[in-house]
Amino acid sequence: MKKILLAAAAICALTSGAAMAQTEGPWLVRARAVHLDSANKDHTGLGLAINNKTLPELDITYFFSPNIAAELVLTVPQKQKVTSSVAGYLGTLKHLPPSLLAQYHFTQFNGFKPYVGAGINYTRFSSVKLLGGAADVQRNSWGGALQLGVDIALNQQWSLNFDVKKLYLNTDVSVGGVKQGNFKIDPVLVGVGLGYRF
Repeated sequence: MKKILLAAAAICALTSGAAMAQTEGPWLVRARAVHLDSANKDHTGLGLAINNKTLPELDITYFFSPNIAAELVLTVPQKQKVTSSVAGYLGTLKHLPPSLLAQYHFTQFNGFKPYVGAGINYTRFSSVKLLGGAADVQRNSWGGALQLGVDIALNQQWSLNFDVKKLYLNTDVSVGGVKQGNFKIDPVLVGVGLGYRF
């Protein structure tokens, strides 16, 4: 009798888990606080750098299957200070860096779902105010994006998220209309936030 009850309990647990998996919707929306840490690889001879900062991030993920998903990462235009080791403070610019990533989610760990992602990043530079207008940057940048993260279930809909992304982001810099070289920002973004699955 004891064995039958244990078997019945196991079947109920498995059925319940399958039912919960089936009721998970295909959409996952996350809000994160993200710290941007730029690599600041300067190839202009000016020793360029932008400041690190914490920014808000929103992402929308669609699951094609329990393991395969696509994520669109969004934020608002970010204002950055630009400095030079040669000339000091140069001014400011804004950048908007949405990314689209394909993801693989590992589902074999109960309530703990690591994932990896890879995709593309498009960055649009605007409001460039450098050296009183004497310096400028190329306004559009395309590059790769890599991602590693984990969702930790709080309940069936809500989860705690930790996420790390590496963006390959660069722009050409000109002074007085003369190209000086390339500036690679290539930031690492470390984020924490909440997700809602529906």
